[in-house]
Amino acid sequence: MLLSGKSMSISIIVPCFNETENIQKGVMDKIGNYTKDNPLFLEVIIADDGSTDESISQIKRDYLPRFPKFRLLELTHGGKANTVIAATHAAKGDYVFLTDADLATPIEDVGKLINKFEETKSEIVIGSRGSVRKDAPLSRQVLALGMIILRSVLVGLHDVKDTQCGFKLFRRDVAEDIFQKLRVFRRKQVNNQASVSAIFDLEFLYLAQKFGHQIQEVPVTWRHVETRRVSFMKDAIESLLDMARLKWYDILGRYNV
Repeated sequence: MLLSGKSMSISIIVPCFNETENIQKGVMDKIGNYTKDNPLFLEVIIADDGSTDESISQIKRDYLPRFPKFRLLELTHGGKANTVIAATHAAKGDYVFLTDADLATPIEDVGKLINKFEETKSEIVIGSRGSVRKDAPLSRQVLALGMIILRSVLVGLHDVKDTQCGFKLFRRDVAEDIFQKLRVFRRKQVNNQASVSAIFDLEFLYLAQKFGHQIQEVPVTWRHVETRRVSFMKDAIESLLDMARLKWYDILGRYNV
């Protein structure tokens, strides 16, 4: 499908960590075949977060020779958020598109985000999976609903329904500016906390809204793909504490420094 967005140059970032199973399902083939003949997509950065399985060797052997737009960025293990930031720094496109390696949202849905970008001239467009995720286990549905309620009460990010969807398109310069303003996430980095908390995405979007960047949300197709076991209480408590820190930092004016 030929998309609009003629003036855009897009770097696709695919954060990866031990993705052998997904690679065997053909996700890289889908991304490669979708992007290879479309001039909108300048490159596909496969950002590996220190995988310990066969992911890197598979990509080097089977995909880099076949798809010239593919670039492999090898990083030490630091978590998905660190991987996204490093890959954004390395990107050559004026725009960056993020997609999870499991392709829970099909790569073709990027067209919806690109079209919304053109229609609204926004700076950030994110995919939305909807508030009810019928394919997900009950524990994840409860956690997602609780996150929405707490986010509205504590943080006040009312206009964004789904902060955690891994399907996002943004201007690279805007993202780089927001990365410099992160406080809660940076604190976790300094303390070397390996966290699955939602704070990176939430803080990023909160600051984007706070500093006047236009955010649009687009419904996307989504199917549940289990990637890790949910530690319900641990995840809920950690997210609650991080949201409280975000609000406290904002009250103290630390985001204005």
